[in-house]
Amino acid sequence: MADPLDRAAAAALDREDPLRELREAFRLPTGADGRPKAYLAGMSLGAQPLAAREAVATRLDQWGELGVDGWFDGERAWVDAERAVAGATARLVGARPDEVTTANTLSVNLHLLLAAFYRPTAARTAILIDAPTFPSDRYVVESQLRHHGLDPERDLIVVRPRTGEDRLRHEDLEGAIHEHRDRLALALLAGVNYATGQVLDVARLTGAIREAGAIAAWDLAHAAGNIPLTLHDDDVDIAAWCTYKYLNSGPGALGQLFIHARHASDARTPRLAGWWGNEPTTRFAMAETFEPGPGADGFRVSTPPILSLAPIAASLRLFDEVGVPALRARSVRLTAALETLVDARVPDATIITPRERDARGAQLSIRLPDARRRLEALEAMDVVGDFREPDLIRLAPVPIYNTFDDVWRAVDALAATAP
Repeated sequence: MADPLDRAAAAALDREDPLRELREAFRLPTGADGRPKAYLAGMSLGAQPLAAREAVATRLDQWGELGVDGWFDGERAWVDAERAVAGATARLVGARPDEVTTANTLSVNLHLLLAAFYRPTAARTAILIDAPTFPSDRYVVESQLRHHGLDPERDLIVVRPRTGEDRLRHEDLEGAIHEHRDRLALALLAGVNYATGQVLDVARLTGAIREAGAIAAWDLAHAAGNIPLTLHDDDVDIAAWCTYKYLNSGPGALGQLFIHARHASDARTPRLAGWWGNEPTTRFAMAETFEPGPGADGFRVSTPPILSLAPIAASLRLFDEVGVPALRARSVRLTAALETLVDARVPDATIITPRERDARGAQLSIRLPDARRRLEALEAMDVVGDFREPDLIRLAPVPIYNTFDDVWRAVDALAATAP
């Protein structure tokens, strides 16, 4: 691939790109001139699929036309709406359809999963997390420890990058897992770190956690729809993720979760119960005793929000049509172009995301002096990125809608903002 060091080269790469028409399936924010902005903030909120509007409108029409009968209206019945996206979700994360479900939001799902799978004993009380940790994950973990009468100062193990380094070393994570193996109950790790963009080796670390006798839990908020995943084959116990980042399902969209079949298919696995997790064939019998439904669906709690499910279905259809391998290949090319341009044109930038292709997804985290001001200047030039304290600008060339021209525009603006 030629380096897109000028805009003409970027345009040539876009013309040669077999997936160039994907962009036409999305509505992107526009500038004052009416042209799409260079929207590289999909690691925070994905762009809107054009099909999302029609999908929501269809559900609204059903509601208006059918009222309560919409729950059981043949092939379009709302009662099966979550199951209708299970196949596409499973293909996206490398799972069986009965191991995934769509419900709640990410932090709520983490609470529900930890309520079921974090079961401290007299000997095993500790939870291990990686850092930098997304704040909500830490809040969840610390509150779960306190809920069990435990002390985060003693029972929370935080593995951080070494002094002077930005990224974690796998051997340090494995070392901490081994060191605390006798008291470790559960480890919650990020598939892709929100701050650095580093990809962790899910299979390798899951193996270490399970060998230590603990539960392997993963937050895949920045991984689902971004990197290839094989959750079932990697023997992951549980995982959860949001769908509003790389999965483009809308602000505050529903989350999804994975529970390995060895747990999900066992009715004895403890859980916090609600009626939508009940056995579907007897759900409306209004029995007083909870009978868990099959698979991950048996961990659902409340009636599904049908309008919120519609954009998820619309977005997942695009992923199914293109396929994860093709999107990943395009992601690698776009991110490499972004890296090349930043190195060549922004001398005061330090990329803290790994340079190795397999150790990163679509996001580059760039440390810059006066980063907040630089991002504000980018926005004035119709480039949308993301700022994280104290000095990081995050840019993500999302392969399902971004282009090489977007990448070139972003770096051209970044270079122009230098002091």
